[in-house]
Amino acid sequence: MTTLTETASAPSHPGWLHRTESWLDSKGKGAWIAAMVLGFVFFWPIGLALLCYMIWSKRMFGKSCRNRKSWSQGINAMKPSGNSAFDAYKADTLARLEREQHDFESFLERLREAKDKAEFDQFMNERAKANRDGEPEEDAS
Repeated sequence: MTTLTETASAPSHPGWLHRTESWLDSKGKGAWIAAMVLGFVFFWPIGLALLCYMIWSKRMFGKSCRNRKSWSQGINAMKPSGNSAFDAYKADTLARLEREQHDFESFLERLREAKDKAEFDQFMNERAKANRDGEPEEDAS
């Protein structure tokens, strides 16, 4: 006994609607919402049609932030791979990147302090010059 299962596949030459849907899917829920809002702004039936489509196709409520691929990849990056050489390399690289980040943040802090000091010194010099110019000259004649 054999069974026939059909799989949904993309057409060989997808139309502009299918390409647009794929593009919006790749951008995520925010792109769908932005398209819907723009549809309401420019021509309200388009916005209403997009809202109905999003609800009907479960794009509006189907996925939550917990199921996003980027979150799961970040969590999986911390798990050991099973290859001790690679895990040691990964640990060394992460430690080096953390050191570099700390060093760079320290550099930026020193740079901000130097800029603040230079601006303060310039202010004090301008203030002293204004005080010197504003004082009347006393002649002992």
